[in-house]
Amino acid sequence: MVVDCPEPRGLAEFYRGLLGGEVDRPGQPWELNDDWSTLHHPGGVLCFQRAHDHVAPEWPDPAKPQQFHLDIAVEDLDAGSAEVLRLGGVLLDDSETYWRVFADPAGHPFCLVWE
Repeated sequence: MVVDCPEPRGLAEFYRGLLGGEVDRPGQPWELNDDWSTLHHPGGVLCFQRAHDHVAPEWPDPAKPQQFHLDIAVEDLDAGSAEVLRLGGVLLDDSETYWRVFADPAGHPFCLVWE
């Protein structure tokens, strides 16, 4: 999956903080530069691509759609939420018992889901 964003390396580091893994592992089939960054995780690779005119989604406004949506399973919803906020995420909705909706630093919504 490739995610458009204004700062690829910063967003890759944000998701590394949440998911673990390695940012910008050398020797892969794509070029790593200021406009492209990767997060390598046992579950696969997330790629981040600079979009100079990136417009952040506004959840849940369908006029500015999500563009993509990750659900990240956590064992402790409160601890996971605290980590998201520490890393620079923004809480969008905590009205549900089993999940919380956040935005990453580029504005993309994602959920922490209690497993």
